[in-house]
Amino acid sequence: MSDSPAREEDTPPDAADEADDVQALRRQVEEKYDFEDFGPSDMAQMSAEEWEAAFDPETWVVGEDLLDRVENDLKNRIDTREVFAVLERYEEGGEERLVAYSDEGYAIVGPDGSVEGQGTVLRDVKPTVALCSMDSYAVPDAPDDVSLPTPDDVPEGTGQLGNNLLQVVAVAQLLAGLGLIGVWLFTDAVPTPGGYVNLVPPVVGLVFAGIGLFLFAVVANARLSDRFRAEEFRDRLRATGVDDGDRPDFLPPLEGSETASTGSTAADETGDPD
Repeated sequence: MSDSPAREEDTPPDAADEADDVQALRRQVEEKYDFEDFGPSDMAQMSAEEWEAAFDPETWVVGEDLLDRVENDLKNRIDTREVFAVLERYEEGGEERLVAYSDEGYAIVGPDGSVEGQGTVLRDVKPTVALCSMDSYAVPDAPDDVSLPTPDDVPEGTGQLGNNLLQVVAVAQLLAGLGLIGVWLFTDAVPTPGGYVNLVPPVVGLVFAGIGLFLFAVVANARLSDRFRAEEFRDRLRATGVDDGDRPDFLPPLEGSETASTGSTAADETGDPD
């Protein structure tokens, strides 16, 4: 009597339930997010469970390709002022790494996709690394020269044309108001019906003059605000080290980077002789 064919073992109930849960969560994620226009803001909203359900770990990009993709994506975001940071490449333990830092934190990206750091830069870089590790994510081409401006290159403010137009309107309003008041005071051009004093022209003149003064105050406030923001931005650039090349104190030592080598050489040259 021949042996009966071995029956295929059924899938364990727990594994089947887990697979069904993953499929259900994947459908929910596909309905919730638009993956054709998926960006860092969407990535920041995703939970770890949603991320694991939506993307296949076997297709993730790692190694130097990942660092190149992250660097290009961050360069674009720095160029559009979405991210305020300085980018550098360096080697640690024979592996190349990418670091982004500012006056408010830093993020170090490893070739395996690991990210460590602190502050707002870490918050900005984490979604970028997650996106760039997806092979389906198209990283835009980075501009040729992307860098933060030096403090001396920061203008005092923008919108000077708007300020000039407001000043022209303010002058017109002020002259119109003073003109009406002058005509009412020094001429008989304003009729006085019934022998009563006509107070309409001086009231209208005061309104025009008040509008003119208010517009001048708006322009002055805008200029002061622009100067304050420009100086605040310069202070951030100086704290980041854009002006003198000194990195923030909270940033760990970066071995093998050009800036670190330059700093070490300068220290040796200025050191005390034995």
